[in-house]
Amino acid sequence: MSEAFPCNSCGACCKSIRLSTQTEWLDRGDGVCRYFDDQQNTCTIYENRPEICNVRVMYEKHYQSQFNWSEFVLVNQKACDALLVQIKK
Repeated sequence: MSEAFPCNSCGACCKSIRLSTQTEWLDRGDGVCRYFDDQQNTCTIYENRPEICNVRVMYEKHYQSQFNWSEFVLVNQKACDALLVQIKK
């Protein structure tokens, strides 16, 4: 599990937090995370972000018994692709 999650920093997950009960508490009122910087397209608390926003931590704490890292990355990449479609609507 040495490879990093291949995030392209598109911001789709940060712009779609209303779609999950696990992240809806981060909603700034428009479905976007309260910690998302629209101008920079980045997280303002990245180093201290919640566990739900950290793919590696979520894998290690909750999913490594269900998937190997490569499978988990693929599942998350599919979710990223679906979120991109959602925010473009």
